[in-house]
Amino acid sequence: QVQLVESGGGLVQPGGSLRLSCAASGTIFSINVMGWYRQAPWKERELVATGTSSGSTNYADSVKGRFTISRDSAKTTVYLQMNSLKPEDTAVYYCQYQTGYLEVWGKGTLVTVSS
Repeated sequence: QVQLVESGGGLVQPGGSLRLSCAASGTIFSINVMGWYRQAPWKERELVATGTSSGSTNYADSVKGRFTISRDSAKTTVYLQMNSLKPEDTAVYYCQYQTGYLEVWGKGTLVTVSS
């Protein structure tokens, strides 16, 4: 069983930065994908960025050049560095761990971008 714990959300002004972290614990397979999704009020959950255990990354067009996903050397923690934040980035951000048939979600952390 895998558990995910997210941290780092909060209130930030437009143009500011935040760093989200997600730590996985339990039975972690060496080959996996960890990533971030977000859900704004009245909208569907959408991909933000993913990173594989082999080092590949994928970003939504809306965050390219502003957000950076990274993994720790143990491949059990994923980070999301968010720069140049915009009000439209306001959402609950969810961490996801995926390996083979297994998909696990975190409880989410709220990011609010407002002046």
